[in-house]
Amino acid sequence: MPPTPPTFPPDSVGPVIPQTAHFTEALALDCGRMLNTYELVYETYGTLNADHSNALLICHALSGDHHVAGYHQDADLSKPGWWDNCIGPGKAMDTREFFVVCCNNLGGCKGSTGPTVINPDTRKPYGPDFPIVTVKDWVRSQARLADQLGIRQWAAVIGGSLGGMQAMQWAITFPDRVRHALIIAAAPRLSAMNIAFNEVARQAILSDPDFHHGHYYEFGVVPRRGLMLARMLGHITYLSEEGMRAKFGSELREGKPNFNFDTEFEVESYLRHQGHAFVDRFDANTYLLMTKTLDYFDPAADFDHDLAAAFHRTLARFLVISFTSDWRFAPTRSREIVQALVQAGREVSYAEIPSAYGHDAFLMPIPLYHDILRGYLARVAREVNAHAA
Repeated sequence: MPPTPPTFPPDSVGPVIPQTAHFTEALALDCGRMLNTYELVYETYGTLNADHSNALLICHALSGDHHVAGYHQDADLSKPGWWDNCIGPGKAMDTREFFVVCCNNLGGCKGSTGPTVINPDTRKPYGPDFPIVTVKDWVRSQARLADQLGIRQWAAVIGGSLGGMQAMQWAITFPDRVRHALIIAAAPRLSAMNIAFNEVARQAILSDPDFHHGHYYEFGVVPRRGLMLARMLGHITYLSEEGMRAKFGSELREGKPNFNFDTEFEVESYLRHQGHAFVDRFDANTYLLMTKTLDYFDPAADFDHDLAAAFHRTLARFLVISFTSDWRFAPTRSREIVQALVQAGREVSYAEIPSAYGHDAFLMPIPLYHDILRGYLARVAREVNAHAA
């Protein structure tokens, strides 16, 4: 008998197949270098309407990718896309109303042009020779993807963390191409402490003997220890003390100390598991690039370091969301964004969501959070439908 086809939840977008966009027009990067050709891997969900006005762009964070919802063929049905709880029929980002797009950003390691991809000039992986890219570079490359898809204006650009920074930059760089920008768990630029965390993570990778100055592909090795440590450090900053206390506690697993360096506490076991799992799905050179992209983000820099002046050129309406226990990008940072938008005379809504999940809260199915997203995007859908009529 033929195998029984998988059954997907009724509110799932179901099976999805990544697509690849090819670009032959050179892209000038902020670092001064050029990408003569490049590719972006992306996924779409829902249907683009007749006047192409119902498209949402989802921007992923540091370790995210294009697989934001649904399931890949032969994939584990317990592991849908990373924001599947938000995207699908009847969900906050309702695919009965919207055409949802998400791409793996330049420099990524999930198929788009980046360190793991073959450099056409050398016939070897780019490795450490791949240029450091900025959020502005990403936005410009995403705009070309929009052009290829026939999307003149996004109904909304949405992102959490580094994704929220891209939504911000979209509204500034292409003001007439964004109707709404949803900025979630983000900041207008990194604090010194955030940059410090990123630097420690980078040093963990750079000091791994298997890193080989970024040319580890040629040696058939992976800087596992360094990338694992970088992920463990990063993961701590995504959680909250309250959440860690509730989930792990601080009691010894066996009730007494073993007086060695094995895992004696639950949180140790959890972090090591997260680190090992990350090494199997991510690339060290990409991690280095992404942390630098975060460090360099500063949309006010082009406007005499005046964030309100940067927002003054925007035309979008904004929704800004923060989470009470997020100390990586604390609510005070979101309020800086809101204050600058108000000073610029822009329409902005703000919500601060109670949560014990820390920075990772933007990925969680928190009822109040999803209700706010659903309500706001329902208004966007009504605008789209009125425009289409």
